[in-house]
Amino acid sequence: MPVTLVSTNPHGGETLVTHRVHDAHEIDLRLTRAHDAQRAWRSVPRAARADHLRRIAVALRAHVDVLATTATMEMGKPITAARGEVEKCAVCCEWYADHASLLDTLPGPLPGDEIRHDPLGVLFAIMPWNFPYWQVMRVVAPALLVGNTVVLKLAENVSGCALALETALQDAGGLDGLLQVLLVSHDAAPGIIADARIAAVTLTGSERAGAAVAAAAGAALKPVVLELGGSDPFLVWHDVDVPAVARAAALARCQNSGQSCIAAKRFLVHDAVYDAFLAAFIEAMRALKVSDPRAIDTDLGPLVSLEARDALHAQVQATLALGGVAQLGCTNPGSRTAWYAPSIVTDIPAGSPMAVDELFGPVAGVWRVRDLDEAIALANSTRFGLGSSVWTTDADVAARCASEFQAGSVMINQAVASDPALPFGGVKTSGYGRELGAAGLAAFANLKTVRGLRREANSD
Repeated sequence: MPVTLVSTNPHGGETLVTHRVHDAHEIDLRLTRAHDAQRAWRSVPRAARADHLRRIAVALRAHVDVLATTATMEMGKPITAARGEVEKCAVCCEWYADHASLLDTLPGPLPGDEIRHDPLGVLFAIMPWNFPYWQVMRVVAPALLVGNTVVLKLAENVSGCALALETALQDAGGLDGLLQVLLVSHDAAPGIIADARIAAVTLTGSERAGAAVAAAAGAALKPVVLELGGSDPFLVWHDVDVPAVARAAALARCQNSGQSCIAAKRFLVHDAVYDAFLAAFIEAMRALKVSDPRAIDTDLGPLVSLEARDALHAQVQATLALGGVAQLGCTNPGSRTAWYAPSIVTDIPAGSPMAVDELFGPVAGVWRVRDLDEAIALANSTRFGLGSSVWTTDADVAARCASEFQAGSVMINQAVASDPALPFGGVKTSGYGRELGAAGLAAFANLKTVRGLRREANSD
């Protein structure tokens, strides 16, 4: 088990900071602090909890410079996107504060019946590096509103982001211990999950991590929400404005430098517009600016690490070796900065990495489809089922895709994106359970049924 966690700047490769991992004593202190805070927090009136979320939103905006710069330095996120991520976290807090009535006690079928949303306790959130604030706050905001508290294990390479977020939330005031950061390696997770002070677990990460966490939570009989990988289809029908959709496709693939579970990854294009779309797509991908992530006009920064870049390139090369055709990019610069330029591959063989696995970087695969049956079959042909989109002016085509795509979300003429107001999650190996919206509140609430409660005033 490591004794330090190292943050390395992917833009140049220098070590930024080394954090000492929390030992067993520190872990115990932080779990106790979160547990004690939750016992008090659950009794705070819901309106006061909502007001606290508004104060968190104010604190996030006040800390945006530090938060965004830390993300840019630790994982290479372009600074403009990093600032946007912090703003989205603030908006999420405000949305839940404004919709606290979703937790209203619901009436049952008989007088004296009601259904309550009671808190579960302390949540253990295991979160990745690619959206180090958003993926945390979309758990923290609904959890705090319900009356839970959260202990956070963020990916080891973005420990600075975790500490910066903890500081921002502390500056919002309120009870000490509502969010507690644990600086630990993944080896510590099973023991934390098993701890009696932990009531439930949520993870965003890989399939392997999801399986391990689900097994540990299952052994402890604790609820778990998993948001795992994706290989989202992006269906282009023959009736679209091809240049406009190609530009949207480039942005959908390259959001967060392509390091997003819900980035479009498989582009399924109707035969009638395939050649025109491919030409426009190449042009749109080539136009994206790959540069220093500290520059405000950068579209793509480096990938998170040299290891991630080399793993991505290996997937691309394996696909090309099996018969795929490189249309753009697909080269590894071999530099100390983890650059990988936007890339496009066509003629992708069945069974190749680009057909089967998730590629975490700005590499797009393009397939030709001849009819809607073929398109839907291809869209559903992977083990993943996170997001999907269809681009068409035909309402019947859109409706059939909405019905038959095997995914947690289907977007019509827009890229897949999470929204505080809507449930978010996947099916198949993309995980189970839902975050955000009303579902994000119910995920970690005890829906308590009460029958026979009489509220009439006593009579003499």
